[in-house]
Amino acid sequence: MKKIVVTDQAPAAIGPYSQAVIAGNLIFTAGQIALSPQTGEFTARDVTGQTKQVLDNLNEVLKAAGTDLAHVVKTTVYLTAPDHFKPMNEIYMKYFTDNPPARSAVFVQSLPKNALVEIDAIARL
Repeated sequence: MKKIVVTDQAPAAIGPYSQAVIAGNLIFTAGQIALSPQTGEFTARDVTGQTKQVLDNLNEVLKAAGTDLAHVVKTTVYLTAPDHFKPMNEIYMKYFTDNPPARSAVFVQSLPKNALVEIDAIARL
Protein backbone atom coordinates (compact mmCIF):
# COMPACT_ATOMS: atom_id res chain seq x y z
CA MET A 1 0.00 0.00 0.00
CA LYS A 2 1.09 3.51 -0.69
CA LYS A 3 -0.32 6.89 0.21
CA ILE A 4 0.16 9.98 -1.95
CA VAL A 5 1.18 13.21 -0.20
CA VAL A 6 -0.07 16.52 -1.56
CA THR A 7 0.38 19.99 -0.06
CA ASP A 8 -0.12 23.53 -1.33
CA GLN A 9 2.73 24.65 0.97
CA ALA A 10 5.24 23.35 -1.60
CA PRO A 11 5.25 23.73 -5.38
CA ALA A 12 2.76 21.53 -7.22
CA ALA A 13 4.19 18.75 -9.34
CA ILE A 14 5.15 20.00 -12.81
CA GLY A 15 4.72 16.57 -14.40
CA PRO A 16 3.11 13.17 -13.87
CA TYR A 17 4.48 12.50 -10.39
CA SER A 18 3.53 12.99 -6.74
CA GLN A 19 5.16 15.42 -4.34
CA ALA A 20 5.80 12.42 -2.10
CA VAL A 21 4.70 8.86 -1.48
CA ILE A 22 4.40 7.09 1.86
CA ALA A 23 5.20 3.38 1.78
CA GLY A 24 5.17 1.64 5.14
CA ASN A 25 6.97 3.90 7.61
CA LEU A 26 9.03 5.68 4.94
CA ILE A 27 8.33 8.73 2.82
CA PHE A 28 9.94 9.17 -0.57
CA THR A 29 9.88 12.72 -1.89
CA ALA A 30 10.07 13.93 -5.43
CA GLY A 31 12.96 16.24 -6.18
CA GLN A 32 12.34 19.81 -5.14
CA ILE A 33 13.58 22.86 -7.00
CA ALA A 34 13.46 26.47 -5.80
CA LEU A 35 9.97 27.38 -6.95
CA SER A 36 7.65 29.46 -4.82
CA PRO A 37 4.57 27.47 -3.78
CA GLN A 38 2.47 30.59 -4.36
CA THR A 39 3.73 31.74 -7.77
CA GLY A 40 5.46 28.72 -9.29
CA GLU A 41 8.41 30.99 -10.11
CA PHE A 42 11.99 30.84 -8.86
CA THR A 43 12.58 32.62 -5.56
CA ALA A 44 16.31 33.12 -6.24
CA ARG A 45 18.75 32.99 -9.13
CA ASP A 46 21.86 31.98 -7.13
CA VAL A 47 22.57 28.54 -5.72
CA THR A 48 22.55 29.78 -2.11
CA GLY A 49 19.03 31.20 -2.36
CA GLN A 50 17.83 28.25 -4.40
CA THR A 51 19.16 25.76 -1.85
CA LYS A 52 17.30 27.54 0.95
CA GLN A 53 14.03 27.44 -0.99
CA VAL A 54 14.56 23.81 -2.00
CA LEU A 55 15.05 22.73 1.61
CA ASP A 56 12.09 24.82 2.79
CA ASN A 57 9.93 23.18 0.09
CA LEU A 58 11.22 19.75 1.05
CA ASN A 59 10.40 20.39 4.70
CA GLU A 60 6.84 21.42 3.79
CA VAL A 61 6.31 18.19 1.84
CA LEU A 62 7.65 16.20 4.79
CA LYS A 63 5.41 18.11 7.23
CA ALA A 64 2.39 17.29 5.07
CA ALA A 65 3.34 13.63 5.41
CA GLY A 66 3.68 13.87 9.19
CA THR A 67 7.45 14.16 9.55
CA ASP A 68 10.24 16.72 9.05
CA LEU A 69 13.87 17.20 8.07
CA ALA A 70 15.07 15.75 11.39
CA HIS A 71 13.76 12.35 10.24
CA VAL A 72 15.47 12.34 6.83
CA VAL A 73 17.71 9.31 6.38
CA LYS A 74 18.96 9.92 2.82
CA THR A 75 19.12 12.77 0.34
CA THR A 76 20.29 13.10 -3.21
CA VAL A 77 21.50 16.51 -4.31
CA TYR A 78 21.63 17.35 -8.01
CA LEU A 79 23.80 20.31 -9.05
CA THR A 80 24.46 21.81 -12.47
CA ALA A 81 28.01 22.97 -11.71
CA PRO A 82 30.83 21.75 -9.45
CA ASP A 83 31.41 25.28 -8.13
CA HIS A 84 27.87 25.21 -6.70
CA PHE A 85 28.78 22.43 -4.25
CA LYS A 86 30.41 24.59 -1.58
CA PRO A 87 27.66 27.25 -1.35
CA MET A 88 24.97 24.53 -1.43
CA ASN A 89 26.77 22.63 1.33
CA GLU A 90 27.02 25.75 3.54
CA ILE A 91 23.22 26.11 3.46
CA TYR A 92 22.56 22.35 3.63
CA MET A 93 24.48 21.95 6.89
CA LYS A 94 22.33 24.68 8.50
CA TYR A 95 19.24 22.54 7.87
CA PHE A 96 20.85 19.24 8.91
CA THR A 97 22.79 20.17 12.03
CA ASP A 98 22.63 16.99 14.15
CA ASN A 99 23.06 13.49 12.81
CA PRO A 100 22.86 14.47 9.14
CA PRO A 101 21.40 11.97 6.69
CA ALA A 102 23.37 9.93 4.21
CA ARG A 103 23.79 11.92 1.02
CA SER A 104 24.77 11.56 -2.61
CA ALA A 105 25.70 14.57 -4.73
CA VAL A 106 25.46 14.32 -8.49
CA PHE A 107 26.48 16.83 -11.14
CA VAL A 108 24.06 16.96 -14.05
CA GLN A 109 23.93 18.85 -17.32
CA SER A 110 20.57 20.49 -16.58
CA LEU A 111 17.59 20.42 -14.23
CA PRO A 112 13.89 21.22 -14.74
CA LYS A 113 13.22 24.88 -15.54
CA ASN A 114 17.02 25.45 -15.54
CA ALA A 115 17.24 25.18 -11.76
CA LEU A 116 20.72 25.17 -10.23
CA VAL A 117 19.96 22.62 -7.51
CA GLU A 118 17.40 19.88 -6.86
CA ILE A 119 17.12 17.70 -3.76
CA ASP A 120 15.03 14.64 -3.00
CA ALA A 121 14.81 12.73 0.27
CA ILE A 122 13.82 9.56 2.03
CA ALA A 123 12.56 10.05 5.58
CA ARG A 124 10.99 7.99 8.33
CA LEU A 125 7.59 8.77 9.74
